[in-house]
Amino acid sequence: PASAQMRFLESSPHAVDPLAPPTIPDPLVELPPMRLTLLQDSGQKLGDERFEPEVGQAGKDVIWVPTPDSLVKAMLTVADVKPNDFVVDLGSGDGRIAIAAARDFGARALGIEYNPEMVDLARRNAIRAGVGSKATFQQADIFQTDFSNATVVTMYLLPSLNEKLRPTLLKMKPGTRIVSHAFTMGEWEPDRTISTDDANGFFWIVPANAAGRWVFEVGAERFAAEIGQKVQLLSVTRGGPLKDGRVKGSEVSFTRANGQQLVGEIAGDQMHGRGWV
Repeated sequence: PASAQMRFLESSPHAVDPLAPPTIPDPLVELPPMRLTLLQDSGQKLGDERFEPEVGQAGKDVIWVPTPDSLVKAMLTVADVKPNDFVVDLGSGDGRIAIAAARDFGARALGIEYNPEMVDLARRNAIRAGVGSKATFQQADIFQTDFSNATVVTMYLLPSLNEKLRPTLLKMKPGTRIVSHAFTMGEWEPDRTISTDDANGFFWIVPANAAGRWVFEVGAERFAAEIGQKVQLLSVTRGGPLKDGRVKGSEVSFTRANGQQLVGEIAGDQMHGRGWV
């Protein structure tokens, strides 16, 4: 710790004769062994006195405003965070979202933050919360960092930054959950809206790719359809008695012209559900 003090004491202190002539130590003679006493700061600041964040302080692309604790809990709850999840918080600030994911939901979490002083603060906060090994923090640019192995991504950025991130997020594994404080993702409509007394948030599930030409077998009936996709919304551009569809992670659903619902899963170049493929 920066506040630690070091004190060196001779192992064999002795009184000095005031009438004795001055002596010059022989540099070739080994000095008596020294005893080191390290006095540590017993407090929990761990360096806080060197940096204290201020709401509204400028960052690389945004100003820093912390997400209210009530919304942090709601965001992680809606994302259904479990101990086997890996949560990545983009622009993690003081670390509260990553810390809550580890402390309250048992997940492994990583915060990516550009400001090195905020990274140090977040690490100290994680130590104080008892999750220093489960909630870690990296000083980096979110647009230059690979977080493709995350199962949950959280953020509190700006609409323009969310849209800039959208192509990266849509390339992630289908079923990855995305949660944003306050701001949406442009034409990618949220699957859910989150509201607390303090703030609002939005939730998405990365959809699988369903666009292309498909041949359907529904019972004894067989037909082809050209499926268009706009993020999680599906449309029939040609053929097939289908009216509309939707993708939620790897789950897909269609409504047939006769009102029948087709619900199933996408796995590579196949869709399959009960009674249809």
